[in-house]
Amino acid sequence: MKRTNFVLGALSGLAVVANADHILARALADTPLPGLPGGDDRVLVLVNLQGGNDGLNCVVPHGNPLYYQMRPSLAVPRGDVLALDASVGFNPNMKSLKSMYDKGLVAVVQGVGYPNPDHSHFRSTEIWQTAAPDRYEHTGWLGRYLDDARLPKNLFNGVALAQVLPEVLVSNGVDVPSIAQVAGYGLVSDRNAVARKTYTQLVTDNRFPFKSPYLAHIAEVEDDAQRGSEELPKLIGGYKPAGSYPATPLGRSLSLAAQIIGSKLGTRVLYVQHGSFDTHVNQKATQDRLLQQFSDAMGAFYADLQAHGDENRVLTMTFSEFGRRIEENGSQGTDHGEASPLFLVGGGVKGGVYGSAPNLEKANMGNVAFTTDFRSVYATVIERWLGRPSQKILGGSFPHIAALA
Repeated sequence: MKRTNFVLGALSGLAVVANADHILARALADTPLPGLPGGDDRVLVLVNLQGGNDGLNCVVPHGNPLYYQMRPSLAVPRGDVLALDASVGFNPNMKSLKSMYDKGLVAVVQGVGYPNPDHSHFRSTEIWQTAAPDRYEHTGWLGRYLDDARLPKNLFNGVALAQVLPEVLVSNGVDVPSIAQVAGYGLVSDRNAVARKTYTQLVTDNRFPFKSPYLAHIAEVEDDAQRGSEELPKLIGGYKPAGSYPATPLGRSLSLAAQIIGSKLGTRVLYVQHGSFDTHVNQKATQDRLLQQFSDAMGAFYADLQAHGDENRVLTMTFSEFGRRIEENGSQGTDHGEASPLFLVGGGVKGGVYGSAPNLEKANMGNVAFTTDFRSVYATVIERWLGRPSQKILGGSFPHIAALA
């Protein structure tokens, strides 16, 4: 237990991560969020566009002739681009998101990345999720937010809608469930009555011929997981979605996210994922399909939230571990790159395009150079949306962007 973490196995995607500091952390006095208007009712939904989304064919620099020169087969035709201004526009498969943009619900932040970028999926994903480009961290930036906020005890303060708990939600003192789907959510031992009884006896028995500093903690985590699996279906059972969602993994995840948010469980952060965008070969068909799925799922999600009066208290932020190279490769795809755009969506954003447009003339060894440090976006979200100081969470001070009031 060198990293002080352990994982309890799960059925159909439940994982609870905790550590030996957990009991002590929960003994700390609860401190409410600062006096930010509506801050104690706000939710952040983090959408991971896994695999490295090609930013140039997502937010298309249709006003730059060099884009068309460097992507003779992959470039989105000017006439097809959903123009945001004379320089950039959305991929034509993002009509639902464009409709939301036109209503002022979408902020596009361009050129987002970090210094000395890493082109490895694994390391760059870790960097984005831990917010630590220059060091290795064992907690995620949202996990540290949950530690710092010291919210009232709640089984669902943070929720990952995924098979495995992402590093972004690993904390020092908060148990975060990872739920792929409500049906089947529970401990592996729950599949069998005998196994369930045996496991319960194991973690509650105090007659062992040895002492372990972790036994009580294991029992507490098991209890949280057990109660969570029993309570969640009941807590969200009365929620009625307004309209239908796309029959895609992302559509189902965002439908469950809306149920959790609309059921007022006290959830502050939710994680969902979409992809893979790792488009080295025949990129166009794959990315177009994934972008349409993303756009349509977001449209359904915010229509549902609006129908329940929740659109102004839910902020969605996207991220991807990196963009793709500027020039297309010989396989009608693109290879691992660096900076790319991200989206902030919701009734609390100041819609528009932020940051510098990609400078294709001054590339960083064939890649879009970053102009906005992703930690500036995180700092803005932490302070202006979640209502906490960001310096301790991010390990430094970073200027805000203007996309949130």
